[in-house]
Amino acid sequence: MSVQEIVQTTQALVGNVEHVIQGKNEQIQLILCAWLAGGHVLLEDVPGTGKTMLARSLAKTVEVDFKRIQFTPDLLPNDVLGTSIFHQATGQFKFSPGPIFTTILLADEINRATPRTQSALLEAMAESQITVDGKTTDLHPLFFVIATQNPIEHQGTFPLPEAQMDRFMLRLSLGYPARAQEIGLVKNQNVTHPIHALKAVVKAETIQKLRQVLPQVKVSDEVHGYAMDLVAKTRDCPELKLGASPRATLSLVRAAQALALIQGKTYVSPSQVYRLAKPVLNHRISLSGEAKLQGRTTDQVLTRLISEVVAPTGSAPTGVA
Repeated sequence: MSVQEIVQTTQALVGNVEHVIQGKNEQIQLILCAWLAGGHVLLEDVPGTGKTMLARSLAKTVEVDFKRIQFTPDLLPNDVLGTSIFHQATGQFKFSPGPIFTTILLADEINRATPRTQSALLEAMAESQITVDGKTTDLHPLFFVIATQNPIEHQGTFPLPEAQMDRFMLRLSLGYPARAQEIGLVKNQNVTHPIHALKAVVKAETIQKLRQVLPQVKVSDEVHGYAMDLVAKTRDCPELKLGASPRATLSLVRAAQALALIQGKTYVSPSQVYRLAKPVLNHRISLSGEAKLQGRTTDQVLTRLISEVVAPTGSAPTGVA
């Protein structure tokens, strides 16, 4: 695919989703970044901001399978993965696939399920496969998890463990729409919801082609070093009891390659790494007890750490214009 074709394709995809989720161009772009980079997204926001509609709109835009799991305290791992059922006629067990066998999976209110059920997603999100009854089965090549959780309500919830959080490439928030956009949203839904009229503009094969192009987006040694410095800064900070893992460094570079691709660039610039630093790192770090007592927040600490890392001035790798 040419650079022009890539830009036209991604703009068409983002623009189509915006027919339903208005005024959230940047968030839609970043979600597309995670999908192209083979990652997953955690949407942390208050109810009613369009998290479910965004996931459904993306699935309809690309015309891929979509399934939603409502996570609850009584949900079991087999309810997610599937189970083997004994058939008396054949005298054999036959595996009945669970809802995880899809392309885009919406894990709604993921923190309402027990840690045991949450852990059912670990292998799927890390390796795009599941293991049930000792048998490993591959998931769809474009398998993509969009999980949601409410950051305010804590009653009846189970905080996601660090290992689970680290599986998410990005953590994002949609936020409330602007006044004019919210009025337009109400008017547009007066008769029917815009998602019912949404048509596919991109095929799944096109997303696979974009993924194949992604490794060709060049990353200079300076930009690699900048990404590494940002991650390393979180490990040396006394205000943090947990710094970002090597998976964070990989996610930061991969997501930056995807963002460069969407923007029609053939190489990653420091500005793209800087833009993605917070969404990639903010959910992978934990405050120390002393920092909490002082009233610090992870966002405050991360903002300061990012500002202390000097970005390289040269962005293009050698030989790239």
